[in-house]
Amino acid sequence: MKPEETVDYNIKVAWHAISRMYNTQAAQNDITTSIGFVLLNIDQEHGIPATKIAPLLGLETRSLTRILRSMQDKGLIYKQADTQDKRSVRIFLTPLGVEKKEISRQTVRHFNAKIREKIPQSQLDVFLKVTAQITGIIEGKTMFDGFELKPLRHENPA
Repeated sequence: MKPEETVDYNIKVAWHAISRMYNTQAAQNDITTSIGFVLLNIDQEHGIPATKIAPLLGLETRSLTRILRSMQDKGLIYKQADTQDKRSVRIFLTPLGVEKKEISRQTVRHFNAKIREKIPQSQLDVFLKVTAQITGIIEGKTMFDGFELKPLRHENPA
């Protein structure tokens, strides 16, 4: 099977193209795609518990820690002890964070509007359904049940 005939290759290539496009836009606004996605998930009024962000974005905790530190250094967010649970920390947007969130929101909306101009809704519906099914299969953690690697056979040239 050629790489371009595989599902994973096509998803990866499409995501890298989207990521490069978003990073180009983000760099013009002194943020990254990752920062933009985090900003989009922070409630402007109530903030968000720090522990909720990584699962929302499919990030590892270590990666999120670096992103949050960078966001704090850039003055986009601040941390505050949760009023209900003092052990928990909530992340809030600063005024600059609100501004960058709006830029991120407009960028995502523009991308989606352009895609919807070029691709019929019926095709997008199928795409969204298929990607949801793929995610469900993977998250069901049964993808490799019963899968066994076959050892390579090395012929003895002697």
